[in-house]
Amino acid sequence: MIGMDGKCPFEFNFDPAAFKVGDTVSYRVPRLGDFPFVAQIVTVHAKYIDIVDPGEPGKVLRATRESRPVVSDEQALG
Repeated sequence: MIGMDGKCPFEFNFDPAAFKVGDTVSYRVPRLGDFPFVAQIVTVHAKYIDIVDPGEPGKVLRATRESRPVVSDEQALG
């Protein structure tokens, strides 16, 4: 995700202890390997976060609470 100026256009939060609503995270989908996706956190819970991918703004995904959250194959691809 590199822009024309050679820099990433996103500022990611990779610290699960510091996640807050509005943060941008890079998430993964197991079936798609380590391919990075971008999403914004909409709610933060003790064990998971809810995120919205800008490509599907009406779809809220539940993700693990880790440095690069994981969304299940079923939620992301179903």
